Amino acid sequence: MRPEDVADVVATSLAADTVFADSGVVLPPDDPRELVGHADRILVAGEPVRGLAATVTVDGHTHLEQLAVHPDHGRRGLGSALLEAVCAEAAGRGDRVVTLTTFRDLPWNGPWYARRGFAPLAREDWGPGLERVWAAEGRAGIRVLPRVVMVRPLD
Repeated sequence: MRPEDVADVVATSLAADTVFADSGVVLPPDDPRELVGHADRILVAGEPVRGLAATVTVDGHTHLEQLAVHPDHGRRGLGSALLEAVCAEAAGRGDRVVTLTTFRDLPWNGPWYARRGFAPLAREDWGPGLERVWAAEGRAGIRVLPRVVMVRPLD
């Protein structure tokens, strides 16, 4: 992401959230500028930006904080390409896994990631960083539907 992409990243993130509302899922208000401020890296797709993948480091590994595609540009492979780019970069840095949290049952969340090599990570296998992420999601009120921590091994 370039500094001049911030406005498009924010707009894309907010637009992507409308998919949840359109499906009857009420999420707490979100300010994507907070994500921009704390992410280790944000990969973008499109000119102007139509998709983004924001990552942070959790327990010494890449953690996908957010993957968002503008709904007007969905179902064209942007999300998959961004996800693969995140995993390739993480592997290139020597990470053994990528983790994320997501809604377990929404078709474009848990099942979508499962088709791309992610599997649920048992709670006893979480590190202290994932515990903190989970607790922060609880405080933020994001668990309006069942959520899951998932992991993808990197070969």
